[in-house]
Order: sequence, then structure tokens, then C-alpha cells
Amino acid sequence: MEELSHWNDWPTNKGFDPEYEQREPVELAVTGTIPAYTAGVLYRTGPGKSHIKADNGETLNISHWFDGFTQNHRFQIVADDLNGSSRVFYNSRFSTDDLIQKVIETGSLKGLGFAEGRDPCQSVLGKVQSEFIPQPTPSSKNVGVTLSINFPGLDNKDKNDSNSRWNNPQGVRTLYAKTDYNAFQKIDPETLEPLGLASQLDLHPELKGPVTASHARSDPTTGDVFNYNLTLGPTCTYRVFKVSAATGETTILATFDAQPAYLHSLLITEDHVILCIWNAHLDPRKMAESFMHAILPTDPTQPALWYVIDRKGDNGLIATYESPAFFCFHTINAWIEPSKKDASQIDIVADLVRADNTDLIHSLYYNNLISSLDTAKSFQNNRNESIKTSITRFRLPSVPRTPSTDVKKATLEWSDLKFLSPELPTINPAKGTRKHRYVYAVTMRGMGTLTDGIMKLDCDTREGHVWISCGDSPGEPIFVADPEGTNEDDGVLLSVVLDGNRGKSYLLCLDARNLTALGRANIDGAVGLGFHGQHVPAAVGMPTGDY
Repeated sequence: MEELSHWNDWPTNKGFDPEYEQREPVELAVTGTIPAYTAGVLYRTGPGKSHIKADNGETLNISHWFDGFTQNHRFQIVADDLNGSSRVFYNSRFSTDDLIQKVIETGSLKGLGFAEGRDPCQSVLGKVQSEFIPQPTPSSKNVGVTLSINFPGLDNKDKNDSNSRWNNPQGVRTLYAKTDYNAFQKIDPETLEPLGLASQLDLHPELKGPVTASHARSDPTTGDVFNYNLTLGPTCTYRVFKVSAATGETTILATFDAQPAYLHSLLITEDHVILCIWNAHLDPRKMAESFMHAILPTDPTQPALWYVIDRKGDNGLIATYESPAFFCFHTINAWIEPSKKDASQIDIVADLVRADNTDLIHSLYYNNLISSLDTAKSFQNNRNESIKTSITRFRLPSVPRTPSTDVKKATLEWSDLKFLSPELPTINPAKGTRKHRYVYAVTMRGMGTLTDGIMKLDCDTREGHVWISCGDSPGEPIFVADPEGTNEDDGVLLSVVLDGNRGKSYLLCLDARNLTALGRANIDGAVGLGFHGQHVPAAVGMPTGDY
């Protein structure tokens, strides 16, 4: 694949401070074809408003993309039997009305979230812990990075919940938003109204730490959910846990002390949970400033540590590996296969999106992203190569079946497509915990201030394809399988795209085999450039993607 020429003047203003909200479903005009097998619901979440006018007359500006006030989106896709395509209905809702009202009244953004400054007068851990106690109203908390359909263990346990169960044709009983701190926001799966707040303490009394992963992992067969909880203090403790989809019960699989770090995601195989503590180490004492300030600069001399936990037995932490330093937002998939050195043993193979350091986090301030700002133009014209990412494969060789205290070496097998700088990776969900061939992601090449294309990587041949539409900024591509398909890539990708030139968005449908555009549904407004989503097929009533 040839590297593409540079052009970085794509308009993105509307994507970082959207005002458009559509509370009642409206039908979208569809051009081309969206296959009937995509019928169901696509949910999306991410930052909405970033500028608030306070009662004191000041305009308060959120500084970092991760702190934008959340907005949720719902695309109901209905098969049209007459032409084999689909009709699309759209509604959306801001989910932090009470929090925004508090900002309007107080004229302050302090203590708001990831990068906004905290109150230095309060004790460090006391401040951190208090922020993770659910607030008294459902819309008083900014929770909106990932979405979970029918999250086990939380039904009838969330606080201030006005509705405990939901049933609709797509089988969505509950919808929860999550983030990287210990909180859930329950959302009406049809109207998107915030209904309640909960925390991991509702799952298990030991899950009291403030930090967790937005991307829990769910077993594609059982639906069991896996995540970690991190307690901060003089000694920092990780608890890796499982929530049973069958019983709703939560089990602590392993408890161990280790370096605290910002871990946005983790991995599972059929037999293991893998928690990689990569090099985004935290200094809890700096939490008084902000979570962002607590993330220490990457120290290339400190290895990344991979902790392997037995998820089917009671062996707990069974192995530790180390690899050269790196940073990661998003893991992709992991699986087990016969060891290359000894066929009687097993290796774990893990794919993820790797960066050399944490510079990417610092590049995501709005001053670097809003294309009309001189600061953004300067940043884009002087982009540092350190913010680029690559799809990378690691191997953890000869995984023991019982606990071992030896620290083994993980090997980096290959790393590719750094010139495309992929992010927000997805795969065919049927390949979860099994070896996959194809990975899909957005590209962040520097043609726009954030995303500027959608890519596909064939992990076997290491060949790639890219979809590009000049001036358009796509969101995470979500794979929906063709039920009559025979190959891993038989299906489509659904992505919400901002047309920067028009200042409006559309739902894009791409052929997952070759990234050709099949159809689109046009929205009469701008959808914020957001994070993640879930597709729930109408036929099976289960989500497409991880948790």
C-alpha cells in the first residue's frame, strides 16, 4: 500500500461541539443500499458539547476531547422487504443535563473529569474516591466511552433507577454506558433518557477502587464479562473479575499488587484474562491536579508487564511476562495456539494498537483538534511522529497451567501500518478469542485533525485497504456479518461519518471485503466525533462487538 499525500485542512468544528439533538426518532434519507441483514439497532456514544455559557456570562470551554459532555445516539435499522435494503430511523439525547446545569450555575469545570483541573485543597485519595460515588441524579455524571447491552449482574441493582427492565424486538433489556472510572449510567434503550447510576460495588463489595477499563471483555459464547478494578493507595491493588451471564454473580479471579496504570482495555482467550500494564503509569499523588497529570511520562527503560490469569479454574495469576515499553488504548483480540517451541505447550497470541509512548493522549486537546483554530493548524503542520500507532502482534510463549513465579519474555512478532496510524480497531465478533485474519480501524494520518479514513488489514498477508472521502471524518467501523457469508470478511462496516464541508453527518455502510461504499443514511445535523458503539442484530438479539 502506498503512503498518501498530505493534506490537513479538513473542517471538523461541528464534530467537537454539536448542538443537534433529536429526541424523537426521525427517518433518514437513504441513498444506495444498506443490506437488510443489518436490521437491528446501532448505538453510539461519545463527547457532545464542549462549550457551556455560565450564568456569570463566561463561556466555559472543555479542554480535552475525553471530557466533552456525553451524547448518545440510536440508529434503528429496519429491513425493507420490497427492495432488499433497509430504512433507518435516528434519535439522540444529551445525557448530562444536571451536570451541565451545575456548571452553568457554578461557572466552574473543576473536578469534571479526565483532564480538567481538580480542587487542590482536598486530600488526594479522598477527592478521587468521592468522585466515584454515584451522584443523586442519573444525568449528573459524565459517563460515555463504551456501551454494554444487557450487562449481567446490574439488573435491579442500579441507584435511582425508575425502570428496572426493558423488552423490545431487539432483545435489549438494559443499556449501560461505561468509562475508565468505576461508574455505570443506565440509559433507556429507546429514548436514551438517563435512568440511573451504579458502580462495580454493586457487582462485588471488593470492587471499590476508582479505576477500571472502559473496554471490559465478554466471552462470545457464554456472555460472561471480564474486567479489572484498581485500588489506589500506598499499595495499589488490581482485582481481575468475572461476571457470570447465567447467574449475575461476580467472582474475583485474581488479586495482586502492581504498578498503577491507565489501562483502557484488556484481553481474554478461551482460558485466560490478560492484563497488560503498559507504560502509562500513574502517580496517585497527582490525582489532585487531574487524571491526565497523574499519567507519568513513558520510561522506555521500564518493561511493559503482562499478567495472565486463569479464568476457568481457581489458579488465579499463573504467569507474568515482560516486553519492551509501549502504550496502548485499544487491544484487538487474543487466542491460544500450540507453542512454536514445544507443541505440547500453548502460546498466547495478542493483537493490539501500539504507540511508542503516551504522546497521543496529549495530542487530543481541543486546541489541537478544532480545525478553525490557529493552534490546531500549527499542531497539524508540526505533527510529531511519536503520536502515530501501529497494529502489533505479541506472543506470550509456553504459558504454564499452574502458577509460576518466573517472569518470562513476551516477543513482538510484527508491527505494521504505522503510516496509517490506526485506532478504534474492530474485528468480526465471531472471531473473539479465536485467531482472526482481518482488522478494521479508523486512520489518523494527519489529513484531518482526528480521523481521516477507514482501513482494513489482512493479518495473514499484511496487505491493507483504505476508504477515504476528502473532508469526511469517520467514527469507529463496526462489523455486521452477512448471515449467508462463508468468509470472515463477508459483511459490512457501519460508521458514523462527519461531512466536514456540509457540517452534517451520515451513517455509512461499507462492503467489509473491499471497503467500497454501498449506501448511506443522511442526518440533518452533526453527530459529535465520538468513541464507541454496539450493533444489536434484530434476528438474534445479541450485541455485535465487545463490552
